[in-house]
Amino acid sequence: MDYLKDLKKICEINSYTKNKVGVDSVSAVMKQWMESIGFETTVFKRETIGDHLLFSSPKVDGAKILFLGHNDTVFPPNSFETFSEDSEWIYGAGVCDMKGGNIVALEALKTIYQKNNKIENIDFLLVSDEETGSDDSKFLTLELAKNYDYCFVFEAAGKNLEVVTARKGVGTYTITIEGKAAHAGTSYTNGINANLEASYKLQELTKLTNLDIGTTVNVGKITGGIGANTISPKCELLLEIRYKTNSERDRLLKALDDITKTSYVAGTVSNLDGLIQRDVMEQNQDQLDFIKKLENITEQTIPTEQRGGVSDANHVASCGVITLDGFGPFGDGDHTVNERALKSSFEQRIDMMVKILEYHQKYKIF
Repeated sequence: MDYLKDLKKICEINSYTKNKVGVDSVSAVMKQWMESIGFETTVFKRETIGDHLLFSSPKVDGAKILFLGHNDTVFPPNSFETFSEDSEWIYGAGVCDMKGGNIVALEALKTIYQKNNKIENIDFLLVSDEETGSDDSKFLTLELAKNYDYCFVFEAAGKNLEVVTARKGVGTYTITIEGKAAHAGTSYTNGINANLEASYKLQELTKLTNLDIGTTVNVGKITGGIGANTISPKCELLLEIRYKTNSERDRLLKALDDITKTSYVAGTVSNLDGLIQRDVMEQNQDQLDFIKKLENITEQTIPTEQRGGVSDANHVASCGVITLDGFGPFGDGDHTVNERALKSSFEQRIDMMVKILEYHQKYKIF
């Protein structure tokens, strides 16, 4: 398991999304490793966040594969930069989310290169801002995705080594409500209470949640008013929507628009601002058929799961590319200082990817 030394090297470099120097340092290490096995690097330079990297192999006729990962973590400098292990687990920032996954991809590619002395039709995109929503890199990912037939994403595996076939879509929105200020004691009826309007909108927004079909609408923050003696002239609702299907996305977006336009308190005016950060990744028959082929190739059962959390797999899947996520190691405690990854899951995932890539490199199809 010499690759754990590689994992240790990049995990001990702080790569908090806003730490451009740190993220670029991890990228430089990955660049050195990838170029040593024949990949060419395209650097998409950024000024305030880490650069995005695309590692490319020569292209021939046949199916084109995209590997997808990210170099950033959620941990600010000096908060969690240790790396340790025991007989069963590895502990450290990014060991499962998702430097560990990047190492799985790298190790599988190294093995194929050592066997064949070449790699064809496989590219590896590493972005730098996934943990903050991929607000910059998503445009690059969406543009590049159209060049591929299949995408493997190396976020963490499920507890039983499931791969991920579906992820919810997510959007973040702000409803800004304008009312009219007035002295609450002397001119109460002259005011138009934006906070009161917000209370009605809050209830209507909450009604959109349907747990039976996996839809949630959460108003996570409300900001409004001036003081106890003033009718509130302004209020803001910050909310998130999550959904499992395109039809639910459409229902929610229409409802948000309707609720925003409706004045429950006469005289208030409201505006809606926001966007879908990552559209839904729906399970589909092409995925399931592909998994059957992979089971035949690897001679093992590949369990699947659907997740409420999002990843950059959402972007690629939205382009019609057959996309599977969760090819990293199993771990837990991600986004906390208790993050860990199961050693045995690295071996399983690397072995699986080597078998898949051996087949692809031989036949160039699935």
